[in-house]
Amino acid sequence: MDHVFFRPRDQVRTAGLLAGYAADRLFGDPRRAHPVAWFGSLASAVERRIWADSRPRGVVHLLICTATATGLGVAAERVPPPLRFLATATATWIVLGGRGLASEGIAMADLIEAEDLPGARARLSHLCGRDAATLDLADLTRAATESIAENTSDAVVAPLFWGAVAGIPGLLAYRTLNTLDAMVGHRSPRYERFGWASARADDVANLVPSRLAALFTAACAGRDARRVLKVWRRDANVHPSPNAGQVEAAFAGALGVRLGGLNSYGGEVSERGHLGDGDPPRPADLRRSVRLSLAVGALAAVAAAVVSR
Repeated sequence: MDHVFFRPRDQVRTAGLLAGYAADRLFGDPRRAHPVAWFGSLASAVERRIWADSRPRGVVHLLICTATATGLGVAAERVPPPLRFLATATATWIVLGGRGLASEGIAMADLIEAEDLPGARARLSHLCGRDAATLDLADLTRAATESIAENTSDAVVAPLFWGAVAGIPGLLAYRTLNTLDAMVGHRSPRYERFGWASARADDVANLVPSRLAALFTAACAGRDARRVLKVWRRDANVHPSPNAGQVEAAFAGALGVRLGGLNSYGGEVSERGHLGDGDPPRPADLRRSVRLSLAVGALAAVAAAVVSR
């Protein structure tokens, strides 16, 4: 029976992606020795050896890290089918972050509803790198809602997309790009030039997934789908990011709230424009964003299964 199930290569990929998605929904991130942490240590070690205030050095850093992860993925694709199923499922589980994202959103909503301002400020760092020290409860609610939206694309839809089209190499390469963007892709005196390549590569990797995430958001919005499409078309490009604005605008339309405005990162203030109509999100809207994120992730898993067949 096993040899019949595992015989077609595309069915192995499909089964592995669905199993990995189910593992993420059931168990969340691995609690100990997360492989992404190992990779982060490796990337940091490479950075220490080759860092310079130089774009070419940043390109070399990106190529070394991405080639290493992709090479592991290519090797994993060549093992016998039963092992390839396990490798695909494990890789998918490792790179997805849907349950962890939902848990953080719920934790933030609990703290905000309890009016625990210090606790909510501290917890926000689990979702994004925004400066939280001066944010009030309303600002924290908006920040968390926007982060749920953006990370639905980055941590769920995009990995499933690349897993569907490129298997284990796609899963690992995408997670590498996303991790490098978080590590060195932000603008700072140290990474303005060195991290340029990683930031741009992550933008390219998310061009299609972010728009798929927005489309899936509309599909999950039911009767409000038309409003989602309207807000998405109108407001997506108001956001300075070519990708985050897509899904944040779609979530704003689905939730019937207004997102965006002034944000501060590392002491630098950024104007993100406004997305959507209505009032800023409340804690109840943050909880709705978590449910919407889970629904979008489920639809993305189904789409990935269809594409990978």
